[in-house]
Amino acid sequence: MKITLSNRLCLAAMLTLGAIGYTTSSFAETNKLVIESGDSALSRQEAAMQKEQWNDTRSLRQKVNKRAEKEFDKADVAFDARDKCEQSANLNAYWEPNTLRCLDRSTGRAINP
Repeated sequence: MKITLSNRLCLAAMLTLGAIGYTTSSFAETNKLVIESGDSALSRQEAAMQKEQWNDTRSLRQKVNKRAEKEFDKADVAFDARDKCEQSANLNAYWEPNTLRCLDRSTGRAINP
Protein backbone atom coordinates (compact mmCIF):
# COMPACT_ATOMS: atom_id res chain seq x y z
CA MET A 1 0.00 0.00 0.00
CA LYS A 2 1.37 3.25 -1.14
CA ILE A 3 0.89 6.28 1.17
CA THR A 4 0.62 9.46 -0.76
CA LEU A 5 1.03 12.98 0.42
CA SER A 6 -2.71 13.56 0.49
CA ASN A 7 -3.20 10.43 2.58
CA ARG A 8 -0.53 11.65 5.03
CA LEU A 9 -2.16 15.08 5.27
CA CYS A 10 -5.56 13.48 5.83
CA LEU A 11 -4.16 11.17 8.49
CA ALA A 12 -2.33 14.04 10.22
CA ALA A 13 -5.49 16.16 10.18
CA MET A 14 -7.55 13.35 11.67
CA LEU A 15 -4.97 12.74 14.40
CA THR A 16 -4.82 16.46 15.18
CA LEU A 17 -8.60 16.74 15.37
CA GLY A 18 -8.75 13.65 17.59
CA ALA A 19 -6.10 15.05 19.90
CA ILE A 20 -7.90 18.40 20.10
CA GLY A 21 -11.19 16.65 20.82
CA TYR A 22 -9.59 14.51 23.50
CA THR A 23 -7.87 17.44 25.25
CA THR A 24 -10.94 19.67 25.15
CA SER A 25 -13.04 16.91 26.65
CA SER A 26 -10.53 16.53 29.48
CA PHE A 27 -10.64 20.28 30.11
CA ALA A 28 -14.41 20.21 30.19
CA GLU A 29 -14.36 18.13 33.37
CA THR A 30 -14.09 20.49 36.32
CA ASN A 31 -13.96 19.63 39.95
CA LYS A 32 -15.22 22.12 42.43
CA LEU A 33 -13.46 22.55 45.76
CA VAL A 34 -15.21 24.71 48.33
CA ILE A 35 -13.33 25.73 51.45
CA GLU A 36 -15.46 27.25 54.18
CA SER A 37 -14.01 29.34 56.96
CA GLY A 38 -16.31 27.74 59.52
CA ASP A 39 -18.04 31.06 60.04
CA SER A 40 -21.69 30.20 59.66
CA ALA A 41 -24.84 31.75 61.02
CA LEU A 42 -25.07 28.98 63.61
CA SER A 43 -21.53 29.50 64.91
CA ARG A 44 -22.07 33.28 65.07
CA GLN A 45 -25.26 32.73 67.05
CA GLU A 46 -23.48 30.36 69.46
CA ALA A 47 -20.70 32.91 69.93
CA ALA A 48 -23.25 35.64 70.65
CA MET A 49 -25.01 33.43 73.21
CA GLN A 50 -21.72 32.60 74.93
CA LYS A 51 -20.80 36.28 75.09
CA GLU A 52 -24.21 37.14 76.55
CA GLN A 53 -23.83 34.42 79.19
CA TRP A 54 -20.30 35.65 80.01
CA ASN A 55 -21.63 39.19 80.47
CA ASP A 56 -24.55 37.98 82.61
CA THR A 57 -22.23 36.14 84.99
CA ARG A 58 -19.84 39.10 85.26
CA SER A 59 -21.32 40.45 88.49
CA LEU A 60 -21.23 36.98 90.06
CA ARG A 61 -17.58 36.55 89.10
CA GLN A 62 -16.80 39.97 90.59
CA LYS A 63 -18.52 39.03 93.87
CA VAL A 64 -16.54 35.79 94.07
CA ASN A 65 -13.30 37.66 93.40
CA LYS A 66 -14.12 40.28 96.05
CA ARG A 67 -14.92 37.54 98.58
CA ALA A 68 -11.63 35.79 97.85
CA GLU A 69 -9.78 39.10 98.20
CA LYS A 70 -11.46 39.78 101.57
CA GLU A 71 -10.56 36.32 102.83
CA PHE A 72 -6.96 36.82 101.75
CA ASP A 73 -6.79 40.24 103.42
CA LYS A 74 -8.29 38.78 106.60
CA ALA A 75 -5.69 36.00 106.69
CA ASP A 76 -2.91 38.49 105.94
CA VAL A 77 -3.95 40.80 108.80
CA ALA A 78 -4.28 37.82 111.16
CA PHE A 79 -0.78 36.65 110.22
CA ASP A 80 0.67 40.06 111.06
CA ALA A 81 -1.31 40.25 114.31
CA ARG A 82 -0.06 36.80 115.32
CA ASP A 83 3.53 37.85 114.75
CA LYS A 84 3.03 40.97 116.88
CA CYS A 85 1.33 38.98 119.63
CA GLU A 86 4.06 36.34 119.75
CA GLN A 87 6.82 38.97 119.77
CA SER A 88 5.06 41.06 122.41
CA ALA A 89 6.90 42.01 125.60
CA ASN A 90 3.71 41.25 127.54
CA LEU A 91 4.19 37.81 129.07
CA ASN A 92 0.44 37.30 129.51
CA ALA A 93 -0.28 37.75 125.78
CA TYR A 94 -1.12 34.65 123.75
CA TRP A 95 -2.54 34.02 120.30
CA GLU A 96 -5.99 32.47 120.05
CA PRO A 97 -6.14 30.64 116.68
CA ASN A 98 -9.93 30.14 116.70
CA THR A 99 -10.77 33.83 117.07
CA LEU A 100 -7.55 35.09 115.46
CA ARG A 101 -6.98 37.50 118.35
CA CYS A 102 -4.27 38.24 120.86
CA LEU A 103 -5.65 37.63 124.36
CA ASP A 104 -4.49 38.22 127.91
CA ARG A 105 -3.97 34.97 129.83
CA SER A 106 -5.18 36.35 133.13
CA THR A 107 -8.32 38.16 131.97
CA GLY A 108 -9.10 36.53 128.64
CA ARG A 109 -9.67 39.95 127.07
CA ALA A 110 -8.28 41.00 123.73
CA ILE A 111 -5.14 43.09 123.96
CA ASN A 112 -3.25 45.18 121.49
CA PRO A 113 0.39 44.09 121.72
